[in-house]
Amino acid sequence: MINMSDSKKLIYAGKAKDVYKTAKKDEVLVIFRDDITAGDGDKKDNLKGKGECNSLISSKLFEVLEENGVKTQYINLIETGSMLSKKLDMIPLEVIARNIATGSLLKRFPFEENQKLDPPIIQMDYKNDEFHDPMLNDEITIALGLATQEELDEIRKITLKINEVLSNFLKEKEILLVDFKLEFGKDSEGNIVLGDEVSPDTCRYWDIHTLETLDKDSFRQGQDNVMDIYKQVCNMIVDEKDLERWDSND
Repeated sequence: MINMSDSKKLIYAGKAKDVYKTAKKDEVLVIFRDDITAGDGDKKDNLKGKGECNSLISSKLFEVLEENGVKTQYINLIETGSMLSKKLDMIPLEVIARNIATGSLLKRFPFEENQKLDPPIIQMDYKNDEFHDPMLNDEITIALGLATQEELDEIRKITLKINEVLSNFLKEKEILLVDFKLEFGKDSEGNIVLGDEVSPDTCRYWDIHTLETLDKDSFRQGQDNVMDIYKQVCNMIVDEKDLERWDSND
């Protein structure tokens, strides 16, 4: 277990996570907080246990991706809520993969609600609060110096692979992967690596039978059982063997 006294220097504070230095220059400690936001940060709350749920779900899904050849920043779950990760130089893009038309896509384009998108749509937004994360095309991305064409092509390829792996895994858990947001960075060797988290905060999950919402949309919609939903998803994705294995790391 990492001694937090060795990792007190805060590198980055996001909307729901903090990133700290560790004794190793190429590693960081990611702390998942209980904060939850929506509507560009206009709606906020603190839900006890949410950070722990997201750390467990993200750790499991990162492990599934690693097992299937996708490089992530994940190293290990040190303890519930605290993930040891590779330090990345983050690329300021939000990469969104959409399998079903819903949410903001319906406000911007004339898709039918719940229309299946085959092949999936890969959308890239500029991760910048000042400009409210606008949608990008390749030309604008390259002109801003955010990524090269080769890097964009690689990011799309990795995203489609992630979509395939997670869709198949979650289907076995009776969860439909509707859409999700990813963030990528470069490791110390210049490799493009998946970072951030993969959780109900960054994905749309639906019950595969009822199409019931199993993600942050429950908070956006003002439901009063948000934490029950997060715990339900955690129980569907993470099993006892995972918990026992992570506990042995303490």
